[in-house]
Amino acid sequence: MKATAAELKRLSTQIMENRSWLMEQFPPYFFIAMKDEPEAMALLEREMGSLAQNRRLVLADREKCLIQALPNVPGSLYDTLRRIPEREISYAMIGHSENPLPGSDRTLEIQRFEFDRKSNKEILEGGKEVPAAIRSKVAKALRNSYPDFAMGNLDRLLRIIWLNNENYVRMAWPERLAQVLNLYQKGNQAGGLYLDVEEMEGGKESRIHFAVANPPQHDFLLQVMEVFNRLDLGVNRAYCLTISNGVHPLFLGTFYVRRRDGEILSRGSELFSVLRNELYNTQILATNSLAYRDFVTKGTFSGRQGSLVNAFIAFCHTNLAHNQPDRFGLDDVKSAFFSHPEIALQLTELFSVRFDPAVSDRELIYPSALAETERVVEEYNTGHRYLDEVRRAIFRCCLIFIKHTLKTNFYVPEKQALAFRLDPAYLTELGREFTSDLPTALPFRVTFFFSRFGFGYHIGFSDIARGGWRTVIARNGDDFITNANTIFRENFVLAHTQHLKNKDIYEGGSKLVLILEAGDLQRSGERDLETLRLYKLQYGVANAFLDIFVTQNGVAKLPAVVDYYREDEPIELGPDENMHDSMIESIARISKNRGYLLGIGIMSSKTVGINHKEFGVTSTGVVRFAEITMADLGIDMVNHPFSVKFTGGPNGDVAGNAMRIMLDRYPRMQIRLILDGTAALFDPKGARHEELSRILLKEDLDGFNPKALHEGGFMLFRSGSRTEGLKTLYRKATMKADGLFEEWISIDEFSRLFGELPFTTEADLFIPGGGRPETIDANNWERFFLSDGTPSARAIVEGANSFITPEARMQLQKKGVIIMRDASANKCGVISSSYEIIANLLMSDAEFLADKEEYVAGVIAILEKRAADEARLILKRHRDNPVLPCTEISDAISTEINGHYARLFRFFQGRPELLGQAPFRRAVLAHLPVLIADNARYRRRIATLPQKYLCAILAAELGSSMVYRGDQETEFEDILRLHISRNFPA
Repeated sequence: MKATAAELKRLSTQIMENRSWLMEQFPPYFFIAMKDEPEAMALLEREMGSLAQNRRLVLADREKCLIQALPNVPGSLYDTLRRIPEREISYAMIGHSENPLPGSDRTLEIQRFEFDRKSNKEILEGGKEVPAAIRSKVAKALRNSYPDFAMGNLDRLLRIIWLNNENYVRMAWPERLAQVLNLYQKGNQAGGLYLDVEEMEGGKESRIHFAVANPPQHDFLLQVMEVFNRLDLGVNRAYCLTISNGVHPLFLGTFYVRRRDGEILSRGSELFSVLRNELYNTQILATNSLAYRDFVTKGTFSGRQGSLVNAFIAFCHTNLAHNQPDRFGLDDVKSAFFSHPEIALQLTELFSVRFDPAVSDRELIYPSALAETERVVEEYNTGHRYLDEVRRAIFRCCLIFIKHTLKTNFYVPEKQALAFRLDPAYLTELGREFTSDLPTALPFRVTFFFSRFGFGYHIGFSDIARGGWRTVIARNGDDFITNANTIFRENFVLAHTQHLKNKDIYEGGSKLVLILEAGDLQRSGERDLETLRLYKLQYGVANAFLDIFVTQNGVAKLPAVVDYYREDEPIELGPDENMHDSMIESIARISKNRGYLLGIGIMSSKTVGINHKEFGVTSTGVVRFAEITMADLGIDMVNHPFSVKFTGGPNGDVAGNAMRIMLDRYPRMQIRLILDGTAALFDPKGARHEELSRILLKEDLDGFNPKALHEGGFMLFRSGSRTEGLKTLYRKATMKADGLFEEWISIDEFSRLFGELPFTTEADLFIPGGGRPETIDANNWERFFLSDGTPSARAIVEGANSFITPEARMQLQKKGVIIMRDASANKCGVISSSYEIIANLLMSDAEFLADKEEYVAGVIAILEKRAADEARLILKRHRDNPVLPCTEISDAISTEINGHYARLFRFFQGRPELLGQAPFRRAVLAHLPVLIADNARYRRRIATLPQKYLCAILAAELGSSMVYRGDQETEFEDILRLHISRNFPA
């Protein structure tokens, strides 16, 4: 039906009135930002009146764009963000009219979302350049509005935004681009988290600038808006870009807000301080947590209280469940806190009294607050006896956590993870009921870390300590619960093992273990985001670590950290599972920039360092132990034929380098089994050396060509599985007399075969060079023996940590298997890392790189000697007393050396004048690589080492030599002669 002339006139008049109203109600930049959507604006002008009856007016709905107009009602933005895939948003613009829609009491809200995020690869490969005219206008705007902007960064930053969103750069005002570029630079300078506020002319609005590097991918914009709403800040306009810099995404948001109480939001106001804390807290508080959904959004908890309660839950669960998982499961611990939010809040208030730097009289308030909270916990009684006992134990654990924390970064605003350094005496207060499954030694320190996507511990057994940082990725709910239940015990055992392993160096043992929760990424098909989340967790924890351990005159440098410990803590970290090179470099850089006492020495295997995989330092010791052990069994590995089986693949550090060294040295060796995460290879005559060499340290085992197998050999491929109906099938390739036969087997058969191979494959030597801890345990060790009762391998040299449990080790050795445990056999990796730190302390980067070959050669010579010293001593003591298992002898040697070290360290700290005297100086030089000891330039610098380090080096060298080269009877005679000469003179 054709419209009449009168109807057309009315429509034209209505459009003009709507257009005029929009021009009055929205700022000029709104129309600039919508210039590329003329059809959407035309539709808005024509149909705006329909919003009197409809909830929304869709102005554009395309694959990469959604624009809609709607009356501004509570929850409208929340509803939109909940319905769209928020992770894909590349640009968001939200605007509100100044006044209500004609004939309505609601203002008009315009929402524009674009879904065109560029990948890191697209940014790195982008070739288009920013037009000179745009660049010139933006540069002028920057000079006018932001004179402190570092113009040397202009081209790089502008080009990144251009490659991410060319249309935005073309459409935006130069002043708006200048604002975004300044925010981008400020975010980089602040370490990836930045917030500022500007008061707008007229005094009605404030402009909030918020930048986040690698932001949470789900619900982040929604969470930010929830913060504004919870703090009674109305968002009138918002412009949000999410871009990639080629490494990770960045969120750059500008929000125009008004306080609903009519006051001004200024930088120095209390409200801005609260806003800063809550916005930064979005990096820690997960939106899928019960604390957020049921308590923060409803006003029961503040956002920071919600994060603290989540941290309480993670700490209590991991400290209680490793011993009693059925009684203190994650749901049980959550239920305790969320069923009684008033107790949860009381615990957060007690924490605040102890650690909030704004509390000036905590010494007076804290004792009474603690006593009252302890009373509430002890009197907790709902009439459900079993449940009450469980919950009292949980609340007691939380109280112990608060009482024994010595410093925390909780009140540092600019954080992306929480850190709590505890007095390890808390374990004693917990009691043997909860610690009986742990080694009896008490650590020197325990530090708990908590983040939005994971948590974990650093556990160290001495003042100066080092050990690797591993992150366990939980890709489903079962993985997460299983690992969360046991992470504390696993970490404790690994750190304790590391301490036994570190006996030859001046650093005691430690370990940092985190769990990354990544199950939701697998469910939503976003596996590519896993690395970004891994980096988010690790970067946040690294900065949290530095928040509490960067000190000035022994006290935490940040004023927001209340420090009850008040001493420097030299903690050295090393790369371990899921620690990538780029993160290693980042951690070293931020440690130096933030002034940590170790600088880049915090993390080993950097560009300026001894890369473990490149030089095979850990495997050097493993192979030396194998040589000496096999010689004791009558096998000369160089000249005799022998067989070996491995867990750990050809591309792994330990197994791969052990294979490389052994292929070079032992031409008659047969490698009958290799097993890694991608495949398993069994060959009764040994994998062909030439084919194995082809993929060694380049590819995982699934890169081995099964055509190279000998007859009777087969490969199982975990990678490249396929699905038939509801069944998952795996490839098996078997070499038969007439050639290679391939078949697809069920997951049950695959798992059975894969799991049996380390136990049933016969070989002279077994080197576990990879695999999960506790693979051989009390329940399956008997499978290691063949039907005639003989072991499937006569000797085991543990290249991987905790592959065999203590009980299983004991049972295997009772049956005649020689086991060289991890703390001895794979100790050379950490010894090498220790010498990296010495190089960092005594040499410049340029000097190290110039002399690296000679320095590394000296380190490897030390590694060979340290491994040989211990292997020979273990076997000598075993021959002298055959009933003593080699693993117990290993522990005893470590305990002896560490005991000497602790006593000597205390002695030299009390007698520092001895450090420069000739005999003691010789001992220090003996500890160092030849390059340092023989080069006068470097040797002179030894005296500049921190006194604590000189004491530790001297204690380590003397402590180990007293055991490896000591003769107890002769030394006892020397003591007697000295005693007589002093007390019974002639």
